[in-house]
Amino acid sequence: MSCFFYLVLLNFCSIFYTQKIIMQRRSFIKNTTLTLASLSFLSKATLASLLNEQPYKIKMLNNNIGVFSEKGGTILFMLSKKGTVVVDAQFPDSAQHCIDEIKKKTSKPFQLLINTHHHYDHTSGNIAFKNLVQNIVAHTNSLKNQTNAAQKNNTENKQLYPNITFDKSWSKKLTGEKISLHYFGAAHTNGDIVVHFEKAKIVHLGDLVFNRKYPYIDKSAGANITNWSKILEEIATKFEDATQFICGHAGDGYEIVISKTDILQFKNYLDNLLTFTKESINKALSKEDYLKTTTIIGSPDWKGEGISRSLEAAWAELKENN
Repeated sequence: MSCFFYLVLLNFCSIFYTQKIIMQRRSFIKNTTLTLASLSFLSKATLASLLNEQPYKIKMLNNNIGVFSEKGGTILFMLSKKGTVVVDAQFPDSAQHCIDEIKKKTSKPFQLLINTHHHYDHTSGNIAFKNLVQNIVAHTNSLKNQTNAAQKNNTENKQLYPNITFDKSWSKKLTGEKISLHYFGAAHTNGDIVVHFEKAKIVHLGDLVFNRKYPYIDKSAGANITNWSKILEEIATKFEDATQFICGHAGDGYEIVISKTDILQFKNYLDNLLTFTKESINKALSKEDYLKTTTIIGSPDWKGEGISRSLEAAWAELKENN
């Protein structure tokens, strides 16, 4: 066979191999692009599952007390020799994750579940504790609100209601710790409580503080912004400076474990919201123009989505009082 034929054959093979590599590369880029596009539509929990990562976080505040974060309001738990205490329950699936993690840490029973208020992202996970927890405690108004919401949404079969309620205060001693519950009045709802672990100097505030995140102000459940501001000042005065405070929600880049400074900053946000709204009403600004507001003067740390919830609630409250 001539050298010319070998050269032609070699050239042909080289071209074929090059074209194959190009096609494979194009296919790889196409498939990678499609994969990345698909991943962008997945939830954090689904992505975490695909990557074999936990969709939740646990942070221990001391040897016995920790916080659980996944979705919804922050869960706090305390391990003791007599049993476990849990504050808030998020959703059924995330509550189950929390239960499973607690069971890895202790074989003791669940003694007590406390609901800081009735909202579904704090109480719909109660059902995961059915046949596990001995008692569920909440404020009287919280039970009423939870019951009303379940009846309205036809979800009573998915509820596990508190079986212990109180009006002003309630406490329980458990293995060297005293857990005290306090009701200061209407704020985020008309049933918000503060949960104080006295020896540990840890306080769960529920949704009484949204750390650099626009709050949900539930006027349908008796929320009162003016009173809310006064309550935050009372809380800052009542508890020691060394106290670790836990809030229900925080904005991106901010923590759910907060200080008195953060509490007072949120109080300042509520005050600025009311001041701005009152000035808008006095200037005869239309509600339509008022709702175009994108930031509250004096509170630049509160940004992103959700400002309309604050504006609507403040407008309704001040209009009611006029």
